[in-house]
Amino acid sequence: MNYFKTVILLAALAALFVFIGERLGGRQGAITGLAFAGIMNFGAYWFSDRIVLAMYRAKEVTEAEAPEFFSIVRRLATMASLPMPRVYMMENDTPNAFATGRNPEHSAVAVTTGIMKLLSREELSGVIGHELTHIKNRDVLIATVAATIAGAISYLSRMAMWFGMYGGRRDDREGGGNPLAFILMLVVAPIAALLIQMAISRSREYAADRGGADIAGNPMYLADGLRKLAYYNKRLPMQGVNEATAHMFIVSPLSGGSLLKLFSTHPPIEERIRLLEAMALRR
Repeated sequence: MNYFKTVILLAALAALFVFIGERLGGRQGAITGLAFAGIMNFGAYWFSDRIVLAMYRAKEVTEAEAPEFFSIVRRLATMASLPMPRVYMMENDTPNAFATGRNPEHSAVAVTTGIMKLLSREELSGVIGHELTHIKNRDVLIATVAATIAGAISYLSRMAMWFGMYGGRRDDREGGGNPLAFILMLVVAPIAALLIQMAISRSREYAADRGGADIAGNPMYLADGLRKLAYYNKRLPMQGVNEATAHMFIVSPLSGGSLLKLFSTHPPIEERIRLLEAMALRR
């Protein structure tokens, strides 16, 4: 199902780029948009994980450099019947984590240095179990591709603004401005980016919580970890977060008002903890 969603997203990206290219530059613009979409689609599928990891300056670590982290990931990956993913660390005091990759054989788990300092081994096991479930369910492909596409649309909106500001001057001399570029920037691109984010169902987080609890062996490990992560992300929001990638983290790294919460790809943390506690009581 996630592969099908990915194909739809990539096709939608191509259609969007062709449409905008045709509106801004006629037939030649449509051809340019198609070529650009082809490059973006190729990059989104094959290199989106590297792009996201590079965006957060994540460094791959060896077992010698992070023995405890490495041993937790290896043990849980074995329990989940998954290949050992690459492990990365981000120099950031805000505690958080995400998984990326196009399939279980080409996957990675990344955590911040802040989460390593904050969580106990059991709580960290719950978090890693959650991320490994995303890998097992192949959520990471669509999540990473969506992040890359949303970033591309954001870039496209800025290009539209530039075209409207500078390309429009020539159009003014020829008898008309170019308001379409500004309409695309203000309306079409944000809506398209929002639709991409909404394609990532909140239900995947609940499923990853359940799977992570099973892999770690105790739902309370993850429940306690989420409680700490939610508290410290409010006190110490992550700086320099790209909104296009926010959905990839185990808890949202964005700090914002009700509008951001309305369109959040993360379900309420309180509800996630409640379900995990109920799961623990049934055992």
